[in-house]
Amino acid sequence: MACWRWPGLIVPVALLLGHAGAGAAEAVLAGGDSVARMGRAVIAADGGVRFAYPGVTSFIRFEGRELVLDASTMGDKSYLDVIVDGGPVRTIHLSRERAAYRLVDGAPLSGSHIVQVLHRSETWHGVVTLHGFSTDGRVLAPPALPARRLLFLGDSVTCGEALEREPPGPKQAVWWNPRLSYGMLAGAALDAQVQLVCHGGRGLVRSWNGRTDEFNLDRLYTLAIADPSAPSAWDQHRYAPDLIVSAIGTNDFNQGIPDRARYVEAYVALVSTLLRDHPQATIVLTEGAILDGDRKAALAAYITETLARVGSPRVHHIPSRHYPGDTQDAHPTRDQHRQMAADLAAPLRQLMSW
Repeated sequence: MACWRWPGLIVPVALLLGHAGAGAAEAVLAGGDSVARMGRAVIAADGGVRFAYPGVTSFIRFEGRELVLDASTMGDKSYLDVIVDGGPVRTIHLSRERAAYRLVDGAPLSGSHIVQVLHRSETWHGVVTLHGFSTDGRVLAPPALPARRLLFLGDSVTCGEALEREPPGPKQAVWWNPRLSYGMLAGAALDAQVQLVCHGGRGLVRSWNGRTDEFNLDRLYTLAIADPSAPSAWDQHRYAPDLIVSAIGTNDFNQGIPDRARYVEAYVALVSTLLRDHPQATIVLTEGAILDGDRKAALAAYITETLARVGSPRVHHIPSRHYPGDTQDAHPTRDQHRQMAADLAAPLRQLMSW
């Protein structure tokens, strides 16, 4: 029986080809060296790649006319964006059942093609597994990712919630799009990889509804998959960011201004952890786009005190402008995310001498 070899694992090629169709000539596991990956993920024992944070991206290069993805999800609201050779974006709604998705069909015979597969959805929409890729041609060495590395910590705004809304109508999971979020747009402007660690409704010390027993930022930061039923730890050594941006606080202030001493103590603890885990990184704290008025002023004051107590030249404050969303949703719109990225990219470039 022909097998595909992956470090520590031998998988029958027929298992992957069975999901790809009779025309497949080569199959590779999503967790193997033939695929470049950006974002937090867990490589499973069977060679699949599990992830849940938005923006997690796989890159594969191949020669051939067809490329098929073998994938599944634990939820019913998981979406992937597929981009072939930098062309138009196609969005795929994943099924709970493991299934084959034809990413490329009828590409030119000559030349190689780069396919990008990006997770649009949040953790609570469903944990996704990419099992493998197959082609009627051959898989080539994956493209190189940018050398610069960014880490964005935040909430639903950082996740790109509802930025592609289409009024009127109820909110839909397909409206999430981290690819067009301020963080990933700023990363593109700075020619950097981007890792998003974010969760809608969560804060630094409490969630939007005042709860303190959910995964808030200090716990999210430690996880590769923040599924409360089966959380997976993240090894901070796997990704060494040059720059960390924390845009947290909106949900902490939803029920009113939180206690200053408690909030600053929690922020000092988080920043101290970031400094310890990533001694090469510059850290930026900002308020985010939604807060305004007294609550924004209070958060800015808490950030100022945090910086003073930490006392590190590697930690900075870049204020955020207020972007009010629209009459349909308080989350920033697609155009507002573009403006937010522009607001942030310029001072980050100056700070990092990029």
